[in-house]
Amino acid sequence: MKVIIAGAGNVGRSIATELIEHGHQVVLLEKDPKAFKTDTVPKATWLLADACEVSSLEAAGLEECDVSIAATGDDKANLVHSLLAKTEFSVPRTVGRVNHPKNEWLFSDSWGVDVAVSTPRMLSALVEEAVSVGDLVRLFTFRQSNTDLVEMTLPGDSPCVGRRIGDLRWPADAVLVAVIRDARAMAPEADGALEGGDELLFVTPPEGERELAAMLAPKQAASGAAEPAGDD
Repeated sequence: MKVIIAGAGNVGRSIATELIEHGHQVVLLEKDPKAFKTDTVPKATWLLADACEVSSLEAAGLEECDVSIAATGDDKANLVHSLLAKTEFSVPRTVGRVNHPKNEWLFSDSWGVDVAVSTPRMLSALVEEAVSVGDLVRLFTFRQSNTDLVEMTLPGDSPCVGRRIGDLRWPADAVLVAVIRDARAMAPEADGALEGGDELLFVTPPEGERELAAMLAPKQAASGAAEPAGDD
């Protein structure tokens, strides 16, 4: 896979290093000569160019890229680059780095952003995930499909504990995608059972989060909420 990264700062270089280690071809664009440090990621193709100029993107071969990552420290530059990548060069997948939380709402398909990565949101989500048991935590938002990746550490007194996964009817459009138990991620199996302390990862639309949280909540907190479906 060919990936172009706008911005060769610490973030851009770190992403490039990871991608190259996984066998991908990476082009790094950087307009600041002081940040042009080819020795830090020698296996990447480096270009001293403005990632917001069409001529520079043409020279970089953006139309041949599978993914474009806007990783500069400037939200305006990241938005412009993503928009050009999507509208002018038809890049299949665009990822935009959000530097300021107040700008997060701009990073949508209207600006050509398929995936917005907000460091403040990710850090706060990880903090919540680390300290919360029984609370649904939103980890990630998929802009194009209007769905979220959410996580809950299942309380020991949840009505779902001990239930066969195949017998649980999740809210509409909610999908259980992984169960993390004893530091190991597992695909959910219909004949498997949930245990207290399991970390459950779901993909769900935002409107389904409340119902999902109520279904997984401890018994004493679930009065009036939807109960797990019984055996047929």
